[in-house]
Amino acid sequence: MLWNDSRGKWNGTNMPDARVTHFWDGERIAGQWFAKQVDGEEGTAWDVYYLYGPDAVWETIPEPLLGSGRSIYAERQALKMQASTLLGK
Repeated sequence: MLWNDSRGKWNGTNMPDARVTHFWDGERIAGQWFAKQVDGEEGTAWDVYYLYGPDAVWETIPEPLLGSGRSIYAERQALKMQASTLLGK
């Protein structure tokens, strides 16, 4: 989401976990959808997390939303606590 981002410079190994699938969305379709549908804002959602539990259902929009925050780095402690609670740790 930075002015000089490009597919060629993108590091898709930042989350080396077999459960993670990396995609490149050069047209920002996903970020624009989440900004409008989940955040209720115009623009593009980026550097944000959305946390859903095992009971989440995605019909029109995914719900229930258990937590969200941005920037991910700034909210890392909140994310850690929310994920730990969700995982029962």
